[in-house]
Amino acid sequence: MRLAFFGTPAYAVPTLDALAASEHEVVTVVAQPDRPSGRGKKMQSPPVVVRARELGIETRQPKGVRSGPFPKNYGALELDLAVVVAYGRILTAQLLNVPKHGCINGHGSLLPRWRGAGPIQWSLLSGDAQTGVCVMQMDEGMDTGDVLLREAIDIGENETQSELGERLSHLTAKLCLEAVNRYGQLTPEPQPADGITHARMLSKADAQMDWSRSAQELHNQVRGLNPWPGTQTTFRGEAFKIKVASVGEGGSDQAPGTVLFAGEHIAVSTGQGVLYIHSAQLPGKPARGARQLVNGARIAVGELFGG
Repeated sequence: MRLAFFGTPAYAVPTLDALAASEHEVVTVVAQPDRPSGRGKKMQSPPVVVRARELGIETRQPKGVRSGPFPKNYGALELDLAVVVAYGRILTAQLLNVPKHGCINGHGSLLPRWRGAGPIQWSLLSGDAQTGVCVMQMDEGMDTGDVLLREAIDIGENETQSELGERLSHLTAKLCLEAVNRYGQLTPEPQPADGITHARMLSKADAQMDWSRSAQELHNQVRGLNPWPGTQTTFRGEAFKIKVASVGEGGSDQAPGTVLFAGEHIAVSTGQGVLYIHSAQLPGKPARGARQLVNGARIAVGELFGG
């Protein structure tokens, strides 16, 4: 089949690779425009564009998909199917109807749970035990289309956003290729009317920790927001970014945010339970393990985070 591929971040690259290595023809790759990145704010192409160029596939990076030259040019490609993975924009009905068989989307959740922009982060933030990938036939709604394939996986107790995303990206590639290979043989299944949740887009404001929450909730926040937007609190009036944490043993009657132990880990009281900090970052410093932080900053029992 003649395919178009829509995708932007690294998450979508394994699917592009799988399709490019198959018997199908990837006619064009559509991604979001280059963005300034790093301290120098140099323009940088998204990972999907970089990979497409390596593969010798034509790329398109329209500023918008609703107007301008893109809709007309895209409509002239004589496509059989479009595959969408983390493109980052909603496709219009006009674009959905360009390919002969429409568009399919590889989404990193067990729909209808976590429709929207951040399904991987929200599955971790909410402490879900399972997640997975659904490949759906796209319609005009936000992740509301009929599901063609789905596969569930268990989430590790301490798994982070980046680790889970890596696993799901390869599962997405597998299922999207299977959906393309078996297209026309699969039975679309409408999504259930119950169990719908929405994964809103995250912001830097979500990084702030509230020590009155439980240790489990804070642990989920740390792993769910790693690497972006990260998780931080304050310590001695400065930002303190927590990189790796876990749920500690026992409980405490100390005020939330109080340092209970400072050594190989930093134990901190919470609204319910104890959080162990294993790695963190002080302003202007690299991330360091708990022992280095304790020795370097002289962190002591009784000090307060978040105060």
